[in-house]
Amino acid sequence: MKATRPAMRVVIADDEPLARERLRSLLAERDDVEVVAEAADGQHALHACAEHRPDLVLLDIAMPGIDGLEAARHLAAFEPRPAVVFCTAYDAHALSAFEAEAIDYLVKPVRAERLDAALERVRTFAAGRERHVGGTETAPGQSRSHLCARLRGSLRLIPIEDVHYLHAEEKYVIVHHARGEDLIEESLKSLEDEFGERFVRIHRNCLVARHEIVELKRDSEGHVQAVLRHGKQPLEVSRRCVAALRETLKHL
Repeated sequence: MKATRPAMRVVIADDEPLARERLRSLLAERDDVEVVAEAADGQHALHACAEHRPDLVLLDIAMPGIDGLEAARHLAAFEPRPAVVFCTAYDAHALSAFEAEAIDYLVKPVRAERLDAALERVRTFAAGRERHVGGTETAPGQSRSHLCARLRGSLRLIPIEDVHYLHAEEKYVIVHHARGEDLIEESLKSLEDEFGERFVRIHRNCLVARHEIVELKRDSEGHVQAVLRHGKQPLEVSRRCVAALRETLKHL
């Protein structure tokens, strides 16, 4: 029977080759689905999604490096945003999966009828995607291990421990890190909410890694500046942030 609707583009991400093979086999029985890429970990899954712009990612949770839950939080910032369906051997992750805004949650070995039901849910999601307001918020108590910068159809993953400071500029945030600078399309407020234990605000447009601050000093005009361990030059500290920053430095 010929497909009556556009083929759904799918990326399969699982570190187990047999699990990928089973999903690929089940999807091959449908003429309205196209597997455009496979990946064995979260990092390669993100690269595949940046390159192929899939409608759906079938995503394992327990993978080496960037796991499925963190990968899903990064995918929430992609445009267009792909739907995520988790496929895992453990049902203990169900709550975390739905907090990551997964469309469905399949327990291995995945049954054909459950996969079919998940695909229909994804069709419904895709139909209403233009009305969906995306975001990069994470579940309480969770934070990513990397930031994700989009680079002309690919991406760069920046380990959060390599970030020196974050500077907001118009609708972007510039990430200053150990290997240079990159732009990300996230708000400084959402980053502060997620990584507040690692960064401290020194200005309405700047968050600095706590361990990067060496000292505070005043310039020739009396303005307070933060001297960074890896900074090329001191950063301005706003008057409203000075007292809280001095208190923070006492406990570093």
